[in-house]
This record gives sequence, structure tokens and C-alpha cells, in this order.
Amino acid sequence: MAGNTFNEVFKVTTFGESHGVALGCIIDGCPAGIELSEEDVQIHLNRRRPGQSEVATERDEKDKVQILSGVFEGKTTGTPIAMVVYNKDQKSKDYSNIKDLYRPAHGDYTYEAKYGHRDYRGGGRASGRETLTRVMAGAVAMKILSEKGIEIHAYTKSIKDIEAKDCDFNYIEENSVRTCCKETANDMEQLIIDSKADNNSVGGVIECQVLNLPPGLGSPVFDKLDARLAQAMMSIGSTKGFEIGSGFDSTKMFGSEHNDNITGMTDGRLEFEKNYSGGVLAGISSGSPLVFRTAFKPTSSIKREQVGITRDGQLQEFLLEGRHDPCIVPRAVPVVQAMTALVLVEEVLRAA
Repeated sequence: MAGNTFNEVFKVTTFGESHGVALGCIIDGCPAGIELSEEDVQIHLNRRRPGQSEVATERDEKDKVQILSGVFEGKTTGTPIAMVVYNKDQKSKDYSNIKDLYRPAHGDYTYEAKYGHRDYRGGGRASGRETLTRVMAGAVAMKILSEKGIEIHAYTKSIKDIEAKDCDFNYIEENSVRTCCKETANDMEQLIIDSKADNNSVGGVIECQVLNLPPGLGSPVFDKLDARLAQAMMSIGSTKGFEIGSGFDSTKMFGSEHNDNITGMTDGRLEFEKNYSGGVLAGISSGSPLVFRTAFKPTSSIKREQVGITRDGQLQEFLLEGRHDPCIVPRAVPVVQAMTALVLVEEVLRAA
């Protein structure tokens, strides 16, 4: 297995590099009859694309999607859907000084250790630009899920040590950092801008809530719903942690506290006082809101003097050129949303 394919029923294979000709995906297993247009996909790509604000990289890519197959007269045909986005604003010369150098906190050494050869331009396939392929596939998955009333809301929960204090889904797309909290949005944005001015970077946490998910999705033991979500989130570049429901805070509680009180049943769904399980019990959805969080490290690429090591083992100072996000979190929000959709559409189609 090469590791470039996700799911078995709604199977997604992605391709392309940061500074290559194009990036794209092929979806095999999408049901026929789903209304789908390039605009349906473009809406989500626009949220992820670079050059949107002061908190993002200056790389100017419009990320215009082309649907090459699998759609006819505005509906999916049941045959493979192929989509592509062409790179237009790559500046590969910015990376010529590190082609024989392994940088700290990057995949330079590990990619070369595995393949014996690597694309050093912008990180190649290890670049955050790879995630646009996930967003394309996720857009199709979200169309299917929306027809079943399933809503996916992802947002910035924290930037460094600044954490959202409340949550308003309607505010997520009204601010540059994609937080759900009006009170902390400006502080988060200013922290990122200040880090950029200091040639530095910051990380943060993205939280995701899924509403109207039916009970009974997921499988026991090795294919638990929360395990599949953890795999999906940890497959995104720059992720360093995953927790669901009460997460690591559960380690600070007694069992008598964490055993969530059942408060009733509505329309065949149990209701819980705290939803500490995050909507998953024994690896299977409970019908409560699905709630999880993903941690993203500070962007590795910063414009500061650093020390790398050459192929022949010589330590060497270098200054990285190129255009990079001072914080990956705001642009990763639609990526988390897309990967969530890919996990859930697989479970929904399996259960059909």
C-alpha cells in the first residue's frame, strides 16, 4: 500500500505535489444521482486557498477546480469522479538552497530515507498544499451527508494559548482565523500577525462538531468510528494530537464523574447530561453530537536562521525562502471538515 488512498467504499486516491504541474483526486464509489457542480467544490477550496488574509501565506493560487469525469448534466453518474487543480504561482527557485539539506521539523530526511529520492520544492507531497485534494473529495462527501441532514462544523478552538470562550457557528466564516468566538478572534489574529512579523509561527487546536448523526455508525474493535476519525485527522500534515469528547481531561476525573448521566430519550436517541463520550460509545455513534479536537503544531517553515544537516552529515546554517503560513490552523479548518466528511460518508454508505 502506497498510502495515497483513503476509504474502501467511497474510495479516494489523491495525487500531486506543491510545485508540480497539478494536484487532484479520483473518487471511486460515489453513488449516482448526486447533484454536483464545480461551484459546489470551489466554495470549499476558496476557504482553504492561500493568499486570503494577513494570517495566511502570500502564495497567490486561485485553486480553480476542473471536474474531468463522473458528472453529467449536473449529477454524478456512479463512475469515477476525477478532479484537478493546476498550480499557477509556484516559485521553485526559492528552495534551491535546501535541495541537498535536511531541515529540522520537516520530512526531508524521512522521505529520502523511504524513497531514496525526494521533491524538495516546497516539501513536495509533504506540503500543506496536498490538502486541497482532500477538500475536493470532502466537498462531494458533504453533498451526500447534507442530503441526510448531517451537519459538520469545524472551527478554530485556540491559537497558541488564546482559547475560544463561546461558540457561534455563524461567526466561523466572518473572521480571518475561523474561530467560533467573537470575543477572542481579534486577539488570535493579532498573535498570528505578530508572529509573522517576527519571522516566527504559532499552532493551535481545531474543534469539530457533527450534528444529526444517527446512532449505530462505526464498527467494533479495530474499525471504531473514533479510531477512524483519529487516523483521518492525524493524516493531515502538522497534526500532533487528537482527542474526542472529554479527551485528556477525563484522566483528571473519577469514574463517578465521568459516567455521563442519561437524562432521557428523544426520537429513539439517548440524551446525556455532559456528552463526555463525544458522541461515540464502544466505537459506535450514539446519536449525540460528535465532538473532537485536533492539535496542529506551529508551521515548520519560518524565515529565521536555522541549522540543518547535509546528506554527508555536515551541519549547515540556512535561511529558508519561500512563502509560508505563520499559522496553518485557519486554512486547516476546511481540511478537518473534509476529512470528517470522508470518514462519515464511508460509514453512511456501509450502513445503507
